[in-house]
Amino acid sequence: MRIEYLFKHKSLLDQFYIFDKIAFMNNILVADRITKQFGNHFALKNVSLEIPRNSIYGLLGPNGAGKTTLIRIINQITYQDSGTILFDGEPLKQHHISMIGYLPEERGLYKSMKVGEQTLYLAQLKGLEKAEAKKRLLFWFERLEIGDWWNKKIHELSKGMAQKIQFIVTVLHEPKLLIFDEPFSGFDPINANIIKEEILRLKEKGTSIIFSTHRMESVEEICEYIALLHNSEKILDGKLSDIKKAYKNNIFKVGMAIKNGEALLKQLSESFQIESSYYDLERAQLEFQIKLPSEDTRSFLTHLSSKGTINNFVETIPSANDIFIRTVQSKSIHE
Repeated sequence: MRIEYLFKHKSLLDQFYIFDKIAFMNNILVADRITKQFGNHFALKNVSLEIPRNSIYGLLGPNGAGKTTLIRIINQITYQDSGTILFDGEPLKQHHISMIGYLPEERGLYKSMKVGEQTLYLAQLKGLEKAEAKKRLLFWFERLEIGDWWNKKIHELSKGMAQKIQFIVTVLHEPKLLIFDEPFSGFDPINANIIKEEILRLKEKGTSIIFSTHRMESVEEICEYIALLHNSEKILDGKLSDIKKAYKNNIFKVGMAIKNGEALLKQLSESFQIESSYYDLERAQLEFQIKLPSEDTRSFLTHLSSKGTINNFVETIPSANDIFIRTVQSKSIHE
């Protein structure tokens, strides 16, 4: 049935309902104008987010930006002062907790309990029957190659080892939404990569994921969408690839084989902004970064090719880290 027909034949109230259903059907979670104060301090101020289903959504921001407060509200550990949250198209309620898995930055395992005993206990708290919980635990222990840890006590494990146990407990009940807060903390590069691959695999199986981290290289590797919080407000959000395109600054990296590279650089600097340059006189190889006007670059390439052989001509795309720094600094300057 066409949307136009529905809107034509429905009351104003019903139109809002239809609009909401359309807006929410593609999102596992929608936060609308969330505000939270602690005394006179705003932890969140009118923050709105839409977390698409079956995506990895990066929640970014400096320390104190409001990320942890928002995560705690989603997990119903604390409550917003105003605003609404919808989970899977419904107002967020207590029963939705069983559909969410949360890996906090501060871990919460009982140090004196044995690994197997503790994970079995926590799995049952999440609603799994004992037999099913043990079956899933054995699968994950084998998958992460930690089968011989079953009878170890938590205090006998390193931080990274304990983090693996916490990861398993978080994903074991196969929730619709996973929230990871600094999930790679305590891991060496090899184990960090293992967990990253598991997060990607969970996403491929249909899980929606909120990923909060300070590691921008991780954002580049796994996040499709991001939101940037700063001083309790959202200052940027959207699809990461679209944001990177929007932040392009028309800087190109050029490599050439040319006998008189210094003369060319001098000539170019009279009309363009040279960001950096290096000329190997012995090998007659020139490398430079140049900022060009937004117009077509074809004439510029034609000019360059008349001076030497172009080995590479690539537009530089800003990294997530570049965007993070530029946006936060720009916001701070204007406050």
